[in-house]
Amino acid sequence: MMTAERASFIQNYNVAKCSSPTPSQEASISLTHSPCFQSSQAPGWARQETHQNHTVQAAPVEPVEETQKLQHLHRSRRLKRFSSRWQSRGSTSSSNIPSALEKMHVAKSHKKHCKLLGDEESLHIIASNQRQRYVTKDGKCRVNLGPIADKSRFLSDIFTTLVDLKYRWFLLVFTMCYILTWVTFGGIYFFGAWLRDDITHVHDPLWKACFENVDGFLSALLLSIESQRTIGYGSRMVTANCPEGTVLLIVQSILGSIIDALMVGCMFVKISRPQQRAQTLIFSKHCVICERDEKLCMLFRIGDLRVSHMVDAKVRAKLIKSRQTKEGEFIPLEQSEINLGYDTGGDRLLLVEPQIITHVINENSPFWELGSERLKRETFEIIVILEGIVEASGMTCQARTSYTEDEVLWGHRFESCISLEKGGFRVDHSAFDKVFEVEMAPLSAKDRSTAKGEKDVF
Repeated sequence: MMTAERASFIQNYNVAKCSSPTPSQEASISLTHSPCFQSSQAPGWARQETHQNHTVQAAPVEPVEETQKLQHLHRSRRLKRFSSRWQSRGSTSSSNIPSALEKMHVAKSHKKHCKLLGDEESLHIIASNQRQRYVTKDGKCRVNLGPIADKSRFLSDIFTTLVDLKYRWFLLVFTMCYILTWVTFGGIYFFGAWLRDDITHVHDPLWKACFENVDGFLSALLLSIESQRTIGYGSRMVTANCPEGTVLLIVQSILGSIIDALMVGCMFVKISRPQQRAQTLIFSKHCVICERDEKLCMLFRIGDLRVSHMVDAKVRAKLIKSRQTKEGEFIPLEQSEINLGYDTGGDRLLLVEPQIITHVINENSPFWELGSERLKRETFEIIVILEGIVEASGMTCQARTSYTEDEVLWGHRFESCISLEKGGFRVDHSAFDKVFEVEMAPLSAKDRSTAKGEKDVF
């Protein structure tokens, strides 16, 4: 009993001593030799002595790890009390700064680690989402020619160069051609009038002027515009008093006619380009592989939205796939022909209603060994090109699209989009891209041929 009272008295004395220290004493006292640190252990030993007196069996001594935890906890509390007294109210606690910096450092190191090592699954998803096409779905080729050193070749075919320009640059060239010729010949008229002294004698009725009523550059510019555009108001004119004026007027008229022919021709061709007609030629979103007449076939659908039809329409397809030869040479983006009925005339179309184009997969096809499982691992692109003559203008039009390996559906067919109604046939364009799944073996055309041969033998 005396031991318990003695322990409680020592504990109360140390707590009272720790509760009111001065700041200078707190800064000078060592954490390991402070009374508070000693008092934090005193209740434990007192409780041990009390427990030993009231029980028969002796209690085990606290492990060293638990004692170190208590010391670390008390030390952190001591540091927090000390920092809260000596820091300003608006400042952040110093104990929080290292933890925040440490978290930022861990996050950066984790980010660098992920960036260097990477997750194979996430990288595969990103690569598949960023699949680079050779030709986009709307027919644009994704091939950059890069810098060309000899650009003089484009000037040799100036007409095509002007037509290929974007509209903003074409309109700029169109406007500047006329403005420059007007200003140039206006300056020549003004210079000729100044040399012949027609400007100072503009109001002299007895003066035989070469350029009549030209008293400045603005009037000379108006004379140039009126002459080239054949306006002829009658107040300004080139007279017969000087032969050089007549020659200058002839040169301007010929040059103006050349500019009119070039610019108007370019404008007409640019407006009526057949590329705009290709916007109404549509292709199915997917390409399907199914059986037709016991043959494995690849199918896709094309159609025309206009009432005016394409004349002499033809379709062809190319397979774009990189490969490595037996000698080790790598051939990027190799083009292989896909037969769409060239030998039978199946590639020539009467594109009145949507047509399903068929490619029979045989031993000459690049998909001869392509099965359902191999289709998931392959990387290729099918380019479909539809050509024809526009009935309204007689110009050749070309429409393009492409199908990647993930847009080829195995074991599917197209739904019919044509129905019979009174007075004719009706095309339902809402069912143009619709497909449905059919039951089909996942074997390639080669495996099917082998299995069929073995069956015939048996």
